Amino acid sequence: STAGDAARAFGTLQYLPSGAAGDFATNGADRLIDLVQSLRAPYRQGAAFVMNATTAARIRKFKTADGQFLWQPSLTTGQPATLLGYPVVEAEDMPDIAANSLSIAFGNFRIGYLIAERAETNILRDPYTNKPFVTFYATKRVGGCVSNS
Repeated sequence: STAGDAARAFGTLQYLPSGAAGDFATNGADRLIDLVQSLRAPYRQGAAFVMNATTAARIRKFKTADGQFLWQPSLTTGQPATLLGYPVVEAEDMPDIAANSLSIAFGNFRIGYLIAERAETNILRDPYTNKPFVTFYATKRVGGCVSNS
């Protein structure tokens, strides 16, 4: 939903359209800054960008008015590159830039999604179904939902 926090239903994620069908408008860097600033301050700490490699290749070319790249490659092994000072995670499941595509995600995904575990793992012993072997069935109840959208 494009609605702000006060008007958006719980569990509904906010998105910001780029301003151009299928691509960034001429002010793509400005749209990324708008995206970062639309996230409330407590959630910006620990936030990250998520996009696929094709989208990252496009974003890596964005420059400021004085010619500086917004994308900063990592200088340390094992550390992600940064965009506007936030880490960038490549996820190939994210869609390419296209009309009505949600190609870039930005947020603090550690506190924005809740994973709930119910009880311990249940184990059921079945000595009858697969004679002369004993079969064990293990089940665990796990769920999740958006907790801070």
